[in-house]
Amino acid sequence: MTKKRKKARHSSAMKNKKKKKGTQGAPGKKRGSGKGQFSPSVTGVIDFAPHGVAFVMVDGMTVDIKIAKNDTKNALPGDTVEATITRIGKSNKRPHGKVLRVVKRANQQLICRLDMGEKHIFAIPENEKFPNDIFIPKKPANLKTGDRCLVQITDWHPKSKNPVGEVLESFAGQDIHDIAMKEILLEQGFPLSFPEEVMKETAAMKFEITKEDLAERRDMRDTFTITIDPFDAKDFDDAISYKDLGDGKIELGVHIADVAHYVRPGTALDKEAYARATSVYLPDRVSPMLPEKISNELCSLRPNEDKFTFSTVFILDKKLEIIDAWIGRTVTHSNHRFTYEDVQEILEGNEGEYKKEVLAMNEISRNLRKKRFDKGAINFASSEVRFRLDDKGNPIELVVKTSQASHQLIEEMMLLANRTTAEYIGQQKKKNKQLQYPYRIHDAPDLDRLIPFTKFAGKFGYNFDLTDNHTIVRSFNSMIEKSKGVPEHQILHTLGIRTMAKAIYSTNNIGHYGLGFSDYSHFTSPIRRYPDVIAHRVLWNELQGIKQDFTKKNQAEEQCAHCSEQERAATSCERTGNKYKQVQFMEQYIGEEFEGVISGVASFGFWCQTIDHMCEGLISVRELEEEFIFDEENYMLIGKTSKRKFQMGQKIRIQVAAANLSKRQLDYDLVEED
Repeated sequence: MTKKRKKARHSSAMKNKKKKKGTQGAPGKKRGSGKGQFSPSVTGVIDFAPHGVAFVMVDGMTVDIKIAKNDTKNALPGDTVEATITRIGKSNKRPHGKVLRVVKRANQQLICRLDMGEKHIFAIPENEKFPNDIFIPKKPANLKTGDRCLVQITDWHPKSKNPVGEVLESFAGQDIHDIAMKEILLEQGFPLSFPEEVMKETAAMKFEITKEDLAERRDMRDTFTITIDPFDAKDFDDAISYKDLGDGKIELGVHIADVAHYVRPGTALDKEAYARATSVYLPDRVSPMLPEKISNELCSLRPNEDKFTFSTVFILDKKLEIIDAWIGRTVTHSNHRFTYEDVQEILEGNEGEYKKEVLAMNEISRNLRKKRFDKGAINFASSEVRFRLDDKGNPIELVVKTSQASHQLIEEMMLLANRTTAEYIGQQKKKNKQLQYPYRIHDAPDLDRLIPFTKFAGKFGYNFDLTDNHTIVRSFNSMIEKSKGVPEHQILHTLGIRTMAKAIYSTNNIGHYGLGFSDYSHFTSPIRRYPDVIAHRVLWNELQGIKQDFTKKNQAEEQCAHCSEQERAATSCERTGNKYKQVQFMEQYIGEEFEGVISGVASFGFWCQTIDHMCEGLISVRELEEEFIFDEENYMLIGKTSKRKFQMGQKIRIQVAAANLSKRQLDYDLVEED
């Protein structure tokens, strides 16, 4: 029973992942049409639940179309399909339909187990969402039945029962945890390697500074420049520079790897980078957007090396007010590579290299940060839970990474560069309204989602003023500050973020509510984000006065939608990867008891996060020997007979009951409730 409910919950999560704001009601229904009349077809992306039912997600519509198992044609997860709506469900008003045809195949690779018969060879997908086995026409060498391998789907004719594929790589004898991480990437459509053509293009690239380069770039190699990154970082895509100009004036530079210099439109490299759109960061590896030669060598701002950069350079007066800003291509030279830990020690009063410059840049950062919050930014201080791994990738210790002054120093510099470049484009759009640019936008919260949260927060003594957007921000910041150090802080922080709209990329600039900026874009991470590459190209064309081609009016918005979708897919990978490592870590504690806090509630049970390890597991209502009522508004389960209550933020004591790696699932038993 638990398994069934888990699957349903997974399906719901996948459906919600791709929903966008749009017309309420049944997708495809003609306005003004009579009952039961629908438009001929709609186009969307199909996803499958583990039991074979599928859902077509259509842009601009608030509900997905449910497709029965026998009506999916030959569609596979992630494919773009044309579907028609056949009826509307009576109970939940969900539209039901069927797939008419596959419009576009997803580039699908997946991990399978081989079944090698005497006459035919099939690959059986380990991902439960793939309903069909894959026919392998060419016998793979040195493999046997039961071996795991990477399979690429090459074709599926509409009249064929099974898709056709080829074996790309054997995983026979490989570590199960390594394969699990690969499977997480493949489930969201991120390939494990780069195409041969991409690697050939990359191999031919080299760094050299020509006269033409120097003619179009500002030479800043003599300006003091540093990078600040995590201790285990391999690519350094941003640097900051500092120069005392005398008379109380300061020159501050934010320098970003000039990826667009190497990744040119129309190349195989560019097409692959766009398809991926983002790097993915799993607990034990990175799936990069660009090949290592670019991300870790040519574009990485390594110390004591000349590099091409795209920069924003500011002049500040005695009061640290910005009095001038410049944007353009540069050549820079990093003098030193700092880790966050190095900088933090200096900021806490210890000695360190370039202490004077670091303290001066930190003072600028603090000034920028104060102004940002004074103008209405939300102070959702980030904290990340990460595992320290041994040399085999096994989790051995949990580490909570909080935002410190050293992180904030870099963060404010990057926010300044992102905002400044977006503001420049805004000025240019006044001259050319056709100009298209990938803004990073964040809508104001929906009151329907916000009000239940504010009522819940009120039970802990945190009151919200919902008069307008500014009072809402002040209320959020007050709650975050006052709840520091108390048990409910993490729950309120997490729920507060969930009430917010999701930031996305769009050419339609509505500002960034969370940051309090009217103009904002991503400019500072082109090694790992494709929208930043687009931003660099548009900016350079505008700075050069190059007229852009706007014949395809929707192309830029389509690019933004694709990058937003890939970002969501990467986030899903990262969450799943962290969950897998949680399960792997907690295997050693089966049968042991821990203190925990309820971190989520649903009709079928509730989730608890252990205080010691912050690992989340499910307690099913079936284990509570009583029927419960789900009070969704108050994030609570209430026992029908006993009136026992289980609510988010409540302390309980649990026992680790099971750790299922294949399902990435932890099950807890309730020992004692507070």
